[in-house]
Amino acid sequence: MLRQNSHLSSSISRREWLTRAGMGFGGLALADMMNASTQASEGGLPGMPHFAPKAKRVIFLFMSGGPSQLESFDYKPLLVKHQGEELPQSYLKGKRPAGMAGSQSSFPMIPSTFGFKQYGQSGAWISDVFPETAKVADDLCFIKSMTSEAVNHDPALTFMQTGAPLPGRPSIGSWINYGLGTDNRDLPSFIVLISKRPVDQPLSYRLWDSGFLPTQHQGVQFRAGKDAVLYLSEPEGISRAATRQMLDTLKEMHQHQFISRPDAEITSRIEQYEMAFRMQNSVPDATDLSKEPDSVFSMYGPDAKTPGSFASNCILARRLAERDVKFIQLYHPGWDHHGALPASYPGCAKEIDQPCAALIQDLKQRDMLKDTLVIWGGEFGRTNYSQGSFSSKSKTYGRDHHRECFTYWMAGGGIKGGISYGETDDLGYEVAKDAVTVNDFHATLLHLMGIDHEKLSYRFQGRDFRLTDVAGNVVKAILA
Repeated sequence: MLRQNSHLSSSISRREWLTRAGMGFGGLALADMMNASTQASEGGLPGMPHFAPKAKRVIFLFMSGGPSQLESFDYKPLLVKHQGEELPQSYLKGKRPAGMAGSQSSFPMIPSTFGFKQYGQSGAWISDVFPETAKVADDLCFIKSMTSEAVNHDPALTFMQTGAPLPGRPSIGSWINYGLGTDNRDLPSFIVLISKRPVDQPLSYRLWDSGFLPTQHQGVQFRAGKDAVLYLSEPEGISRAATRQMLDTLKEMHQHQFISRPDAEITSRIEQYEMAFRMQNSVPDATDLSKEPDSVFSMYGPDAKTPGSFASNCILARRLAERDVKFIQLYHPGWDHHGALPASYPGCAKEIDQPCAALIQDLKQRDMLKDTLVIWGGEFGRTNYSQGSFSSKSKTYGRDHHRECFTYWMAGGGIKGGISYGETDDLGYEVAKDAVTVNDFHATLLHLMGIDHEKLSYRFQGRDFRLTDVAGNVVKAILA
């Protein structure tokens, strides 16, 4: 090859020529990766979506702690008849129940303290502590046969958000961001909101982490207050023009670094810096709820003007959905009712009942519900027996974690409204019909976004990974 390039100076050694050639190859690789980065952040992977999506965006209302399905949407009147009786041994199948109550010697069954009524043309059974949700019953699809593999909070939360009970995998929003990119390059495609509540139930950032995917796909937490994103504002005395100049210089340095050490994280870093610069203008506008009319605050309830409340976060979620943010995750902690459930549950329900119903109505009147998938649920459900002692007079019972069955609801974005899918047994202990696993749930969610869950994968450490791992089936019966 050196003889074919006789025009090269004879003073250039073979090593120098290879170095220069390598830098040229590196430059080509950098250009290619920069182009790929642009595709991933704006247009997604080639060939994505796999088919026409029913939903353009997702709002996931996550009730952290495990809300009891027996006090909300899975009505079990037979528990009234058998109140205080021992859970039949046929249910336990010779094993002790999984969970914290496994050391109990007695497992007395208990009905809900709260009444249930049927609502809408669908006749959905809904607890009296969710009167506003009841008004939108015909927009909702209740999945009463959810089941999980994890029974403790951390692995169950991680499983629901990443498809695996152990940490390290990408979250749902990261997978969607990686596959589909974003429709608004001025805002993150994956945003997380957490209700400000006085509960000791920390939520780890790894629930919205990108895992082994490039870091540009991780979720960005928006906080209540003046600065929704930490360290986004310009430092005092630094102009926006100076920041732009700094970013241009930094980008050039990273490009030179890539030539000598090709690494996808370098391009991710450049994209994150650029996104942060654009967010300095877009985030204050998106999070400024003062632009909302009083009628909106009245719709979402008395907490709507309190920064960081669930109601306020629901309004913000709708504003982000209007700006084409693809995956919006709301966490509302406080549902871990091991004791004093009759006293505590109504307060939790009241905080989220009107905002949830308002979000459905708000999206619907803006003609956005049809392509916005709204999801409500937690990491698992609750037992049909009391945790600890039970008194029919004091009604101070609690319920333990339960992975065998729990309830979710979904609305909009290609979901049939006004139906219930799946059934639990008469005593509400396990699924009796049409079980929906976490993998099935994820497969269905991705399907609604136009993604074949078996075709969205990422090679890491010699293996192809996907959100649904090696399982999961789309629940076609709930699709519109």
